[in-house]
Amino acid sequence: MSRKIEVIEIGRDLSQENDAAAQRIREDNAKRHRYLVNVMASPGAGKTSVLLKTAEALCSRFRLGVMEADIAAQVDAERMQAAGLHAVQVHTGGECAMDAAMTAQGLAAFGEVPVDLVFLENVGNLVCPAENDVGADLNVEILSVPEGDDKPLKYPLMFRVCPVVLINKIDTEPAFDFDREAVRARILALRPDAKIFFMSAKTGEGVQEWADWLTAQAKKKI
Repeated sequence: MSRKIEVIEIGRDLSQENDAAAQRIREDNAKRHRYLVNVMASPGAGKTSVLLKTAEALCSRFRLGVMEADIAAQVDAERMQAAGLHAVQVHTGGECAMDAAMTAQGLAAFGEVPVDLVFLENVGNLVCPAENDVGADLNVEILSVPEGDDKPLKYPLMFRVCPVVLINKIDTEPAFDFDREAVRARILALRPDAKIFFMSAKTGEGVQEWADWLTAQAKKKI
């Protein structure tokens, strides 16, 4: 007589648990008048450089905090700390992306430090981070010119979950076959309401426009 095989829906349960934790983060941040921005990108796209430039533009407007997510290193957190930002390092224990539980621990690490705009620099990856709700008020994708204008075609989920896309390293356009209108069309085909900013963390071009837009969004909730 064959026994009935027990089926455990782990993926579904974990997803529901994560989504519930993410919602609790949003509710807690709302009570604290704190705005959380989840920044995602490939390794080398310029996440840290973009955040440093953005922080320069915003430091007089907000009390800034940064959570740096890495599998092991803390190099980026040290760069943020050296720039005068309050930084928290989160080691993901080998995981390729942050989840809501990790994000909650990272936020708790700020303790009583007054921060009202927090950036989460997620693990460099265009796949895993797009799958997890970390409780952010805003998801941002950074795409760099050297990566090519076809990335929205290859990683559609990332561009669907991000209402903001920063196209970084536009100062390198003369060296690459990068089509601005093509990438814009591909992003908008996946997310028609996406805001797209072309910028360079190296020269500062376009940073102020992005910072002004972010300021307006954050002040609606802070």
